[in-house]
Amino acid sequence: MKKSLVIFDMDGTLINSSRTIANSINHVRHNMNLPPMSHEQIISKVNDHSISPAEYFYEVEKFEPIHEKWFNEYYTQNHATELALYPGIHELLAWLKHKSVKVALATNAYRISTLEPLRHFDIEQFFDAVACADDVRMGKPAPDMLYKILLETDSTNEEAVFVGDGPRDEDAAEAAAMDYLMVDWGFTEHGRDKSVIGSVLELKEKLASLL
Repeated sequence: MKKSLVIFDMDGTLINSSRTIANSINHVRHNMNLPPMSHEQIISKVNDHSISPAEYFYEVEKFEPIHEKWFNEYYTQNHATELALYPGIHELLAWLKHKSVKVALATNAYRISTLEPLRHFDIEQFFDAVACADDVRMGKPAPDMLYKILLETDSTNEEAVFVGDGPRDEDAAEAAAMDYLMVDWGFTEHGRDKSVIGSVLELKEKLASLL
């Protein structure tokens, strides 16, 4: 079936936020009197759903509202100087809208940390639906936000394809019985997996064959 809805992950797929995410987490750790973690320690585990992120990053059983407050505090103050849109992404989103394809975003970031970069990079205009961690009961790898997007865009899972950079995204797509495309410029090491998409141009070509 031809696709009429393309859903994107945000961090590591559309936006290079590794520096800001690592610094935001270390900002929370600083406020908790914990020593800083290296950039590599943080980014290597951002998409690892085999760990408890609350335990790994903050040494607590579960995230508390104050952790979100501190994280967003740093993110809001520094996203404009530390984030980068991956080259070719703005043009890709504009091309999809020109083709009258529905475009959506499914991210485990909270809404405040999602809308700020979308507006900063002037790409909010391209999205027909945006689903964030605080919009659903469970974030990825659960399929909740993908189901929310399907409902909001009046689409079926067969009409949609999800584009992400890690196993959380892949598992969410599988749970929603949705086609999935993996890109390799994000936070996850994919080794020599030839099925992984290596450039935005290659992604555009793949999407063109599906639309």
